[in-house]
Amino acid sequence: MPELAAARGYRLRGWTEPDAELLRAAAADPYIPLTTTVPSPYSDAAAAAYLARQRRRTAIGTGYPFVIVDPDGRAVGGLGLWTGEVPLRGWATVGYWVAPAFRRRGAAGAALAAAADWALGELALPRLELYVEPWNTGSIRTAERAGFRRTGLRPAHQLVDGRPRDMWHYAREGDPGASEHDE
Repeated sequence: MPELAAARGYRLRGWTEPDAELLRAAAADPYIPLTTTVPSPYSDAAAAAYLARQRRRTAIGTGYPFVIVDPDGRAVGGLGLWTGEVPLRGWATVGYWVAPAFRRRGAAGAALAAAADWALGELALPRLELYVEPWNTGSIRTAERAGFRRTGLRPAHQLVDGRPRDMWHYAREGDPGASEHDE
């Protein structure tokens, strides 16, 4: 599992046991557990199982589950780069979340840009895709600032809280010359 530097002093690294405290905060959020595998309700056993799943995903080659770490060394969120279906579909998917106490500080944007640059550059993935609910303007801004382009609305694309939800589809293509979001 690599460690990646990101803008503004953020970085990405693999999950460790002390990150269970981040999971406790994420599990208390009303939305994060609905769209991720973050355990809710939180328990020490559920957190241990989550951490084991993250390590297993990298070991079996289905993806790179990262923790987003702020400049002060605090774990503030998660980012998953899921590569398991690249041979079948030709692209990887990415998703991200930030615990409520750390939002609106640029963590998700810095992490997404760094992970996308690494995936499209060093891993030579041809394309990354992500999905965002139309009401989630913060996540939409994050995706667009990281160089992802909206390609269309996918009606009833994902179950959220047991109900099918429309999702904006975003994609970013590999470009060996330069990053799309560099200014």
